[in-house]
Amino acid sequence: MASNTPELKPVVLRPGALPVHERGGGARTTALVGPSIGARSFINGITSFAPASAIPFHSHNCEESVMLLEGEAMLDLEDREIRLQPLDTTWIPPNVSHRFRNLSETQPMKIFWIYARVDATRKITETGQTSFVSSEHAR
Repeated sequence: MASNTPELKPVVLRPGALPVHERGGGARTTALVGPSIGARSFINGITSFAPASAIPFHSHNCEESVMLLEGEAMLDLEDREIRLQPLDTTWIPPNVSHRFRNLSETQPMKIFWIYARVDATRKITETGQTSFVSSEHAR
């Protein structure tokens, strides 16, 4: 029986060979798994933070997990500050305002993130501006 769905093939991604998206404020993202390679249920990537940089408070329309790969990080989670060490991994439910900050004045910080939907959105807490995460990293 013929299928109308194209066959999906495994992919190996090499972050050093992929485009980098400047997010502003010292944050740079490399999108990894996403709809452009056939992902149907999640997206992920790596975001690097320049020394002493932070992203604005925001929330998502789905679950998110973030692992600190390197550096000194603070997770600001609504009204709490949680210091992270490399390989600490977070799980954040949908619609919870949060942000990550690089605590070092001299060294970069790097996180690996996963969103539980390919149509994950990022809503900036202060402005309400909402965008699709994958559209920010279109290849």
